[in-house]
Amino acid sequence: MARPPFYTSQLAAGAGLVEETRLLLSLYEQGMEPQGLLGHALESGLFPRVTARRLRNVVIECFAPRYLREPDAAWMLKRLAEHVCRAELLQLMLLYTARANLVLSDFVTQLYWPRYAAGRDGLTSEDTKEFLLRGIRAGRTQKPWSDSTIRRMCNYLLSCCADYELLSKNIRGLRRIQALRVQDRVAAYLAYDLKFQGLADNQIVGHEDWQLLGLQPNDVRDVLKRLSLQGYLILQAAGDVVHIGWNYKTKGELIDVLTRS
Repeated sequence: MARPPFYTSQLAAGAGLVEETRLLLSLYEQGMEPQGLLGHALESGLFPRVTARRLRNVVIECFAPRYLREPDAAWMLKRLAEHVCRAELLQLMLLYTARANLVLSDFVTQLYWPRYAAGRDGLTSEDTKEFLLRGIRAGRTQKPWSDSTIRRMCNYLLSCCADYELLSKNIRGLRRIQALRVQDRVAAYLAYDLKFQGLADNQIVGHEDWQLLGLQPNDVRDVLKRLSLQGYLILQAAGDVVHIGWNYKTKGELIDVLTRS
């Protein structure tokens, strides 16, 4: 599914929302629309300290664009959330949040991982501000952002990455880089997710989503080799040409295997 074409300030409605997402996934039922999920959440008693207005923002402005815009995403994540470890769930949340927020996707792939590769210890608000200003000058926003919007988005980008444990939690000063190691079940999920989107094998290997996890095409091939040894798929590679044999034909089959492995 195509990413939004411009940077928006939607991330300011909520950063990573890790615990809120866990709770909403537990309430979600297959085929549920955003308003139905909101009503279910309001009646559930799981959000006693959250106002109705704030809960509406969480569901409509954050959860729905991330997890309800792609067919079966929330259903698959609901099933996985009960079985995967925290690191795996955070990586899956990162993928979907970045797909829904181009500014986060660019921040992670164009600033975070290059800084990590260069041996830098962390990121600051000033680094983040410069990243946003470059994006605005390059036409990545529909119109120029005000200083207050830039300031808020700096905070939310850093907070979101901290929520997903890419950066340290401290609010002031340097946010230390805590580089993730892609989890095997996350890699298997992503490979099949791209396959179910109709992409060819070579397109899957070169897809930009892998960059969110710090992987370039050569790294992706190595990960797929590892997944092949674990029986998730069958990889045949000769030079730059890749052929993948897919052991599971439906999303349901894949999720059944991932929840048991």
